[in-house]
Amino acid sequence: MKQIKVTLALAAAIGLIGCTNMTPQQQGTASGAAIGAAAGAGIAAIAGGSGWTGAAVGAVAGGVAGNMKGKKQQQ
Repeated sequence: MKQIKVTLALAAAIGLIGCTNMTPQQQGTASGAAIGAAAGAGIAAIAGGSGWTGAAVGAVAGGVAGNMKGKKQQQ
């Protein structure tokens, strides 16, 4: 459980470093992926599954949702 928390914190920090020069669509994709990864890992940990699998699935789903939201904001 401690490894998951450290990994998620590191991923969030890395994800926020380059956000200043991004378009709204790119920011939405990055934010959605980070939030999705954290949520997926948390849900998988609670459900007794693999945190890495949950993070991967959550990152993909969050990235897609964030991309669509950012694209709407950009237009």
